[in-house]
Amino acid sequence: MEPSTCDVDTPDYSEEIDEEERINFYNIIAAFRCYRANSLNHVNRKEAYLNSLPGTHQTMLANYRDHLQKVRYCIEANYKVIKHIIQDADCLFYNDSKSTNLSQPPVTPKVRNQDIQKVQITLKQIFRDWSVQGQAELPGAGLGRLIYEIAYRGYYCEGNEFSLFMLIASNFVLNRCVIENQCTFYPWVHQYVNNLSRGNQIEAVTFPDVSPTKFPPKGTMNMVAGDFLQIYRDENYWDCVATCFFIDCANNIIDFVEIIYNILKPGGIWVNLGPLLYHFSDTLTENSIEPTYEDLIVIIKSCGFIILKNKTDVTTKYSQNPTSMHQSEYKSIYLVCQKPEQD
Repeated sequence: MEPSTCDVDTPDYSEEIDEEERINFYNIIAAFRCYRANSLNHVNRKEAYLNSLPGTHQTMLANYRDHLQKVRYCIEANYKVIKHIIQDADCLFYNDSKSTNLSQPPVTPKVRNQDIQKVQITLKQIFRDWSVQGQAELPGAGLGRLIYEIAYRGYYCEGNEFSLFMLIASNFVLNRCVIENQCTFYPWVHQYVNNLSRGNQIEAVTFPDVSPTKFPPKGTMNMVAGDFLQIYRDENYWDCVATCFFIDCANNIIDFVEIIYNILKPGGIWVNLGPLLYHFSDTLTENSIEPTYEDLIVIIKSCGFIILKNKTDVTTKYSQNPTSMHQSEYKSIYLVCQKPEQD
């Protein structure tokens, strides 16, 4: 690989876990590669249904038929970007002795429908983190914009991400985008509903609005792949922890608060922004507790934090199509907490 501005590190795994991770990696690459066929099949079904309608109906939908062809073009354009994104993914996480070969996976990859949806979500995340149109939501953490902005201001910053979808895409933006707006894609092409006009669905977006390789950070940054609870164990290590739309990703939010407290140095600061969506709340195969905001404040204080700032009405959106008839927003929690100085 060429020298990069942001390296991706992985923790040491046992051979069994490492093999599971490699298989998962191949499945995710396969999902990226299946994006085009899956998306075009969706258009084909719509076109087949359109062809089955009465002729008078088809006449009224002539513009809609033409629009479906434009949707096909947008999908093809997205796939060109995806091929660039995954081009260097085979050497992202593994050393030479365990290098992956994307052309020769050890097993037949399995692509689930939810994995294709995650590819689509990744495209929306690029809009959120790295486009001019998404600036209202900056800086997001999913694709590394938050760590770039912090490092650009002169700090050493380490990001943590669990999703390989996000890690693969962030590697491309952080290390391979050499000029601003070098890629064009269509993040809303899969949103067939709540469109005021046909153009809303096929709106083009360019990225990145800032090239991290052209404008490297004054500080240093890297990304660590894996489970936050498993990776961060060194006590009294960090000066600051920043969490953005993150703490509600836990099965038990207390685990996150305790870890953050433990890894901060005495006097260290924790800054948080985000809602309490609780990602596992409706997942039947996962355990989950969903403390309210007032419960969370009790938890934070019980863990030892001093709350310096506390707001509950910060209006935030997440990967929101600005032209959609359906708009959603959060009244997010903004917290600044401090670990007490030692006596």
